[in-house]
Amino acid sequence: MPDPSTAAADALAAAAVFVDLREEGRELDCLVAGLSGPDWARPTPAPRWSIAHQIAHLHWTDRAAHLSLTDAAGFGRMVEEALKAPDSFVDEGAEEGAKLPPVELLARWRAGRAALDAALAAASPDARFPWYGPPMKAASMASARLMETWAHGQDVADALGVRRTPTARLRHVARIGVRARDYAYAVRGLPAPEGEFRVELTAPDGSESWQYGPAQAPQRVTGPALDFCLLVTQRAHRADLALTATGPDADRWLDIAQAFAGPAGPGREPGAAR
Repeated sequence: MPDPSTAAADALAAAAVFVDLREEGRELDCLVAGLSGPDWARPTPAPRWSIAHQIAHLHWTDRAAHLSLTDAAGFGRMVEEALKAPDSFVDEGAEEGAKLPPVELLARWRAGRAALDAALAAASPDARFPWYGPPMKAASMASARLMETWAHGQDVADALGVRRTPTARLRHVARIGVRARDYAYAVRGLPAPEGEFRVELTAPDGSESWQYGPAQAPQRVTGPALDFCLLVTQRAHRADLALTATGPDADRWLDIAQAFAGPAGPGREPGAAR
C-alpha cells in the first residue's frame, strides 16, 4: 500500500511545478503581448525562425502534450504523422503557425496553455503518458514544458534585446539537464561515463546551492544555475558561461550537454548575445 504521506508530498510537488509552468508562460506572454505585427517577424537566434515561429512551436508542443494527457489515440496519430517527416516535422509545425495573424496565434497559444494547465491538474499523478521519448508522469511533462517554454522564451528575449531576470523556476530546467546527461552521449552515439557527476549550482538569487549527485564524486561541474540552464538548452556557448568542470569526463559533458529530446543541435556560436 502506498505511503499516504509520500503520495501527499508528490501531489504538492506536482502542483508546484504546474504553478511554475503557468508562471513561465505568463512571463513570456508579457514579452510578446504588446508586439506590433512587424515585430513578430523579427529573426531569433534559431536559424530561419522568427518570434512567430517560436510561439507557434510552443503552441504546437503544448497541443501535443494536451493530446498525450487526454487522448492517447490522437497523440499516437500525431506521432505517426511526425514519423513520416522526422527531420522536418518540427519546422513544419512552427511554419504553419507562424503564417497565422499574430493576434490569432497569440490567442491560440493562450488557449492551448489554459487547456494544458487544466489537463495537467486533472491527470492521475501516478499515470504515465506517452511522449516522443519515454512515457512521463504529469509532473515530469510539466517540467519538460517549462524547460521548453523558458528556452524558447530566451530566443524571443534575445531577438528583442531583453535581458530577463532569472528565477527559482530554473531549478526544473537544471534538474532535467542533470538527468539528461546520458542522453546527450547516446544521441551522439557515444558511451556515457560510468558513475554520477557532482553538480553544484548557485541559485539565481545567490541564497542557496542546488546540488545533484554524490558529494565525493571526482567528476564535478560548478557555477551559476542560469549559466548551466543556458548551456543544457544550448542557448549560449560554453565559452561565454561561468561554468567550471573538474575531471575529463565532466569537461567533455559540458561540450555536448543537452536537456531536450531529439537530435544534437549545433548550439550557439561563442560571443552570441544573451
